[in-house]
Amino acid sequence: MVRLNIPEDKPLAVQQWQGLIAINYPARKYGMNRHITISEAKKLCPDLIMQHVATWKEGDEKWAYHKDAFAHIATHKVSLDPYRLESKRILACIKDVLPAPPIQKVEKASIDEVFLDLSAQTHSILLERYPELSGPAPYDDPAESLPRPPTTALDWNTDALVDLDTAETEDDDPDWDDIAMLIGSEIVRAVRAVIRERLKYTCSAGIAKNKMIAKLGSAHKKPNQQTIVRNRAVQQFLGGFKFTKIRNLGGKLGDQVVSTFGTDLVEELLEVPLEQLKSKLGDDTGSWVYQIIRGEEQSEVNSRTQIKSMLSAKSFRPSINTLEQAVRWLRIFAADIYSRLVEEGVNENKRRPKTINLHHRQSGQMRSRQAPIPSGRPIDEMMVFDLAKTLLGQVIIEGRAWPCANLSLSVGGFEDGPAGNRGIGGFLVRGEEAKAIASTARDADRRALTSEDGRPEKRQRVDHWGIQKFFLKREESREEHDDEFGSDQVSALGGPSRTSPHYNDEERGSDVDPYDDAPLQQNDVPPEERSTRTADAHKHIHETSDPSPPTHQLSIEAYACDRCSKSMSTSNKEEHEDWHFAKDLQAQERNNSTSTGARPTSAPHGNSRPSSIGPHKGPKKIGGAGQNGAQAQKRVEKGQSRLVFGR
Repeated sequence: MVRLNIPEDKPLAVQQWQGLIAINYPARKYGMNRHITISEAKKLCPDLIMQHVATWKEGDEKWAYHKDAFAHIATHKVSLDPYRLESKRILACIKDVLPAPPIQKVEKASIDEVFLDLSAQTHSILLERYPELSGPAPYDDPAESLPRPPTTALDWNTDALVDLDTAETEDDDPDWDDIAMLIGSEIVRAVRAVIRERLKYTCSAGIAKNKMIAKLGSAHKKPNQQTIVRNRAVQQFLGGFKFTKIRNLGGKLGDQVVSTFGTDLVEELLEVPLEQLKSKLGDDTGSWVYQIIRGEEQSEVNSRTQIKSMLSAKSFRPSINTLEQAVRWLRIFAADIYSRLVEEGVNENKRRPKTINLHHRQSGQMRSRQAPIPSGRPIDEMMVFDLAKTLLGQVIIEGRAWPCANLSLSVGGFEDGPAGNRGIGGFLVRGEEAKAIASTARDADRRALTSEDGRPEKRQRVDHWGIQKFFLKREESREEHDDEFGSDQVSALGGPSRTSPHYNDEERGSDVDPYDDAPLQQNDVPPEERSTRTADAHKHIHETSDPSPPTHQLSIEAYACDRCSKSMSTSNKEEHEDWHFAKDLQAQERNNSTSTGARPTSAPHGNSRPSSIGPHKGPKKIGGAGQNGAQAQKRVEKGQSRLVFGR
């Protein structure tokens, strides 16, 4: 009526094909119900307004209201999307009125029904209005009795108040349970008023101590009222009900209880003792029925408002007999489900189903097929349609697929998408943005290579020795051998850097691999003699070179080796130290390999620790005091000396 802008006092019915599925209260005054036909309804109320439900039409991309939909049952499918959308709006309105979680607990029971747990909110309001409940002791002790309520009469406003049990009277003073019910009714009344104001919908409500009684109370007085079932009125309220109306007591269990005890009234079933219920229905079922008809139910409000699955189905009258017909309906199912997935946020990766199911009924036999939805691809309408066709093909291959009386497609296993994640596209830049970044980088490089006067600066040439630089043992080697070499400063293994002002080919060798043993042996010069020669060469260069002004002497960042008197940049210091260290190890290894078991008296440059360089087998030790000829050191095999650089 809100969509059609029809006055609320006009009789209105919702039509689906040739039947009625909903009738408003003004139309019910004419004696109509949902089980009568269109022609019968028109006879009872000639002024009845009938609106057909929205339908999906074959070939359409969205549901719509078709005036002639009732005449095209073979090519149209009912759509409940308008009701789902309005249900979401109502639910959002309820959440806006109530306090934020965790105080707010809302459970969506169906498309037009919700459960609210108002315990926490009612408790907080109760303590505000009656501070004596929060203390002092002994009233904060759960085992201590509470003081009597200061109020002797409660204003229930215009709510429908269920009469008290026979043993209770309205003249009795209210208890705290009654005050809690009163506060709950005030909260619910405020929620209903906001829904009415914002969305123009009326709604009824029930306030009670558990979900079962509250649900029965919401249907007790309609329309647009709320019913309060106080704890002292539960038996009076339930006594007039058929227990088959109670949730979970209908269906087969309800039929079994009726056939066993010959009644369907709660009032009569209350007289059956517990032991008889257990003997007839079983211990668990008998105990549950005994408690439920007395208003005792312990199920909690589950804060779940999101759907678990989506279904799109069609019953065919007459049945379909070809694959082409079935595929056309699958396309409608796929469009229906995908539109609802979009509403659930599948495009924003908020929620995503994991499985898709196809149900096919032929001659009373139902067959189902299931498949996983690929997680690495975004879900779209074509993906849903292709998966549905694959499942239908599996059913057809088994045979006996036609005629088909019912076909349905569903998705389930919803899971929340990861929060804060971005796809790979979020890390990439394209088009003009990428060009701007590249241009900025080029300008920065150009400025870095240009001096202040605008002339290009020359870069210092540095020999990095290719891949070999990754095998150098720098800080680790220095720390491990500090006690052996004291404060000796060494540089990169293989000789001074090419950037050193005193680089000479005699020491380093031309095009020599710094990790090759042979060049090191050819350049085998005692450390003392090498230092002397280096110093002489250094002196000769300075004598034959033009003296530089004092301001062009070694800069503060320059480093002079105290072993070979080389001067170089501090950035090459570690490489130079490593080179000295490798030369010392080579000299020490050569002395060990040529000895006959006698331990060297001293290690190069003051090394007094016994050497243990190179691998050896078994318990044999290289060198060591007290060894005789039979325990002489085994000669190091060729190639073993290279292993020292990996220690």
